[in-house]
Amino acid sequence: MKRKDIFNEVEAIMQEYCSDCFLYKQNRKDKGRNFAHRFCISTCTIGEQIRQCGEKLSQQK
Repeated sequence: MKRKDIFNEVEAIMQEYCSDCFLYKQNRKDKGRNFAHRFCISTCTIGEQIRQCGEKLSQQK
């Protein structure tokens, strides 16, 4: 898979799931931007998919 394809995959995932995410908005409102970002990276299942795409990118050179 080419780097461009991986970037497109990440963009598609983020547009589909993250653009209107209620959990992110609520966490940001209640606990702040840093908590909401950390939640997305460490807890959210969509964040896990994005992280896997990042691992694919780091394997390529």
